[in-house]
Amino acid sequence: MRLGIMQPYFLPYIGYFQLLNAVDKYVIYDNIQYTKKGWINRNRILQNGKDLMITIPLEKDSDYLDVKERSLSVGFDKKKLLNQIRESYRKAPYLEQVMPLTERIVNFDDNNLFHYIDNSVRKICRYLEINTEIIISSSLNVDHSLKGQDKVIAICKELNATDYYNAIGGQELYSSDAFKKEDISLHFISSNPIEYKQFANEFVPWLSILDVMMFNPVEKIKSMLNDYKLIN
Repeated sequence: MRLGIMQPYFLPYIGYFQLLNAVDKYVIYDNIQYTKKGWINRNRILQNGKDLMITIPLEKDSDYLDVKERSLSVGFDKKKLLNQIRESYRKAPYLEQVMPLTERIVNFDDNNLFHYIDNSVRKICRYLEINTEIIISSSLNVDHSLKGQDKVIAICKELNATDYYNAIGGQELYSSDAFKKEDISLHFISSNPIEYKQFANEFVPWLSILDVMMFNPVEKIKSMLNDYKLIN
């Protein structure tokens, strides 16, 4: 059984969904510490030929809380964000197909940060016809005090995974020997360069999956999901 494990990210780039699509089961961490430096509550879209950061504002709270303990700001202007997205992509060929999905994602009525992101990931998976089983990390019967590689191996063993898949950026975090000792094969997905027409502008790579969906039909995106190298 092929397993992937990742943090929750808001409208992540296509590489996140390549990994999700490549495995049989996918664990999303909810009991992992929130960090401002990552992509948990922000991403990039295209606006006037350049990348623009969009962010889910959060209530002020301790920097040591887990993602599932953080809340969206009561001042989060969802209408403003949707207008920003709609205006940025108003001439995109698949606006009419993608905007209703985007509205359901942004307007989701739950102020818990993890629930909000988890809902968005699952809705995009349905749109892209990705049928991988998604599991929330805190539901698993493992020692949740474990960190890094040790926690990943514990989750793999709990779910009887034979193969663990991770994004290429995780190469320095994991030891293939440590996984071999547990009869688990370690693999890394390295996305090939993906380019498509973004209006008449110079292509801006690795934006949010929203950008991919605004400019491409589902069938083409499904082929993009398999456009990567698997490194063992």
